Amino acid sequence: QCTYLEIEQAERTHAVVLSRPAWLWGAEMGANEHGVCVGNEGVWTREPVGEDEALLGMDLVRLGLERGSSAREALEVITALLERYGQGGSCKEEPVPFVYHNTFLLADRTEAWVLETAGRYWAAQRIQEGSRNISNQLSIGRDITAEHAGLRQRARSQGWWSGDGEFSFAEVFSLTHQPTRMEAAKARYRAGKELLQQHAGHITAETFMAILRDKDSGICVDSEGFRTAGSMVSVLPRDPALPCVHFFTATPDPSRSVFKPFVFVAGLQPAPQVRSPTFHDDPAKQIPRFQSTVDRRHELYRRHQAALELMERDQERGHKLLQTLRDLEKQGLEGMNALLAGTVAPSPEELADLFFDCVEAEMKFYT
Repeated sequence: QCTYLEIEQAERTHAVVLSRPAWLWGAEMGANEHGVCVGNEGVWTREPVGEDEALLGMDLVRLGLERGSSAREALEVITALLERYGQGGSCKEEPVPFVYHNTFLLADRTEAWVLETAGRYWAAQRIQEGSRNISNQLSIGRDITAEHAGLRQRARSQGWWSGDGEFSFAEVFSLTHQPTRMEAAKARYRAGKELLQQHAGHITAETFMAILRDKDSGICVDSEGFRTAGSMVSVLPRDPALPCVHFFTATPDPSRSVFKPFVFVAGLQPAPQVRSPTFHDDPAKQIPRFQSTVDRRHELYRRHQAALELMERDQERGHKLLQTLRDLEKQGLEGMNALLAGTVAPSPEELADLFFDCVEAEMKFYT
């Protein structure tokens, strides 16, 4: 049972860790036990968006992670389900539908892909070197590694492409007049690209955290109407003997959040402090949907918000708290760097409690 649709079950699913809006089934981003990571963003294209309930892009993120043991396999899962069921339905917990298509980043220890969609149509690009970012717009041009079998025919039949010359997915399927929100996306995409290029050849987890916290570029969004809700950074070593390490904030606005490490091991301790409450009469499941609101904030989120209010009221205490949180994050990063360098070997029990312990430590600083 996905957010809106029920689809056929897979014979086997992988263990996943997800960062997700609490009201829906899918996820904005996450990882699985095989070191596959997927994240998505909304995009508007020449293909009309469907208000009819189908799979959400966020459902496809989770399905790719649950059913794909490599980035390529996750890509195949997502595109097959997209072609079969389509994408559509509101992506926001509000009575007025908010609908978009999706672009995805997929990576594992050895491969990385960008997948971009327009309705049931799609194009994918394998990233062979360097860095790559996405930001609410189509960005795959002529360098297409794989595509929907009917993609070019669709473009020709709609009069978007003459069939002459090279085919560029972004040029052909992008809207001629972008919504206002897309203008900011262009600047954000360029800024992300530049920030990554500045660090070319020596990008670390800390580099990504700093980029995700960058407010000037618009990558870290912090406004009344819209805020970066959760952030994730993953380290995927090529050496299969080393574990993949995933850092999650589990709270909004990464500039004031702590990235906490998570490693897949047997006997993982769940962290109830970052699980949102469930509701018997959930307005997201009642028809018509979203007619009332419920408080979905988990315990860490509540304490984090209270701490933010304190930081805004009392700047001196706020600065001290932020410094304490940064120190906590630094400890986690140092521990994980030592683990990946092979200089420490924590027991499986320690790794099983790792994320839970980091959340507990953060909660203490908020009280």
